[in-house]
Amino acid sequence: MRALLSVYDKTGVVELAKGLHELGWELVSSGGTAAAIAAAGVPVVDVADYTGSPIMLGHRVVTLHPRIHGGILADRDDPEHRADLEANDIEPIDLVVGNLYPFRAEPSVENIDIGGPTMVRAAAKNHAHVGVVVDPDDYDIILVELTNAGHLSLGTRRQLARKAFAHTAAYDAAIVSWMDDTDEIKDAEDPLPDSLHLALERVQDLRYGENPHQVGARYRYADGAGWWDEAIQHHGKDMSYLNLFDTEAAWRLVFSVGTDPTVAVIKHANPCGVATHDDIAEAYRRAHACDPVSAFGGIVAVNREVTLELADALSEVFTEVIVAPGFAPEAMAKLQEKKNIRIIEANPPAFPLLDMRSIDGGLLVQSADRVALDRDAWTVATERPPTAAEWDDLEFAWQVAARVSSNCIVLAKDRQAVGIGAGQQNRRDAGRIAAEKADGRAGGGVCASDAFFPFRDGLDAAIDAGCTAVIQPGGSVRDDEVIAAANEAGIAMVFTGERHFKH
Repeated sequence: MRALLSVYDKTGVVELAKGLHELGWELVSSGGTAAAIAAAGVPVVDVADYTGSPIMLGHRVVTLHPRIHGGILADRDDPEHRADLEANDIEPIDLVVGNLYPFRAEPSVENIDIGGPTMVRAAAKNHAHVGVVVDPDDYDIILVELTNAGHLSLGTRRQLARKAFAHTAAYDAAIVSWMDDTDEIKDAEDPLPDSLHLALERVQDLRYGENPHQVGARYRYADGAGWWDEAIQHHGKDMSYLNLFDTEAAWRLVFSVGTDPTVAVIKHANPCGVATHDDIAEAYRRAHACDPVSAFGGIVAVNREVTLELADALSEVFTEVIVAPGFAPEAMAKLQEKKNIRIIEANPPAFPLLDMRSIDGGLLVQSADRVALDRDAWTVATERPPTAAEWDDLEFAWQVAARVSSNCIVLAKDRQAVGIGAGQQNRRDAGRIAAEKADGRAGGGVCASDAFFPFRDGLDAAIDAGCTAVIQPGGSVRDDEVIAAANEAGIAMVFTGERHFKH
């Protein structure tokens, strides 16, 4: 029996080589893998000696040889294949152990491997006769099976082959993605790639999906990681699909409204409270006050370390998840008194370049929505400009509105959301709901609308709620009517020229 070993990740490869040698296998290898095996005192034949051909073209040609690929690809049940092997003095290769350089770590043309993927794919194709191992976690499994049975079962070889094809697919996807990322001229004209090649691996099983009868899991891009992969869950039950989905929304929101101490409360992917304050505990109290009914059983995201004072406040309300960059020891102890609360410590999130959603037969893809705060690019549409305090609240409300399901209206005062109307089929209802939730607290505050007011009644609702300034995209055929209503009420109105729908 013969094994060919050529790996980038050398974890466990020496131990595997020792185990195969003890079972009587001949080992063929090259480069660093061969050196590591030989250094451990395990007999190994160098690929160049095995093929009789030198390594060429600066290591671009190492394993690309008929003696290698003929040995891997031969159908042992086909008489013509056996005759070809004999005529060309080619010995069968029974096991290929190979994993590829993580291309994303240092992408370049020279780091595009040809021989490695070809060898792995060849072994996977011929899994009826050849085992292929790309994951060091599988080394012990195959050694046990080879020791006990003397060979790998067809079922094992098939599972290993699937893993191998997934490995090469992820590798190719990383190369395509890199080539897309480096095509700056095309990106300037068209930021969306001509094709998408997604390679993801299942890394976390969830308690269930959106509903208990659904199965759920978290997948990660095979060539990268997100904040979830470094997050630490210190306490609480396993995450469900909705726990994870809502926590993601909360974590992105709390880092999108600036760098000041901020707390966001999320329920069903929508904020039901957001507030910024110098005191992080006070920020939470203000965020919770926006809609305490909806905050029950919600997700709380904090962009500062959780203090004992904040933990005391959190302990008074049933909360599914609290996510923060850190927890004071006494705060952690306080929160852990709650049996079921999930306590997650995490790094700030990255914001994706693309937004994707499933549809029948494929995906809807768009560039990610980013909110620009540029007063110079905005237009004061009314006779009265905003005051300095109103400007601050307008920017705050505008950032929050972009993260609320459309149609939406956000009422805010002193960088605290006091009323949020989310996901309504018409803007008037969104304004009415926001005003009801504000319950008189919007007086002297501001209103943000994620899209223009098609009629003045939406603006009238904000005026009736006591708002003194409004921010909206503008662009309605009735802008003049809406501006006139604002001037009549003596309020300021800012047009951003950019809407932020979120479906």
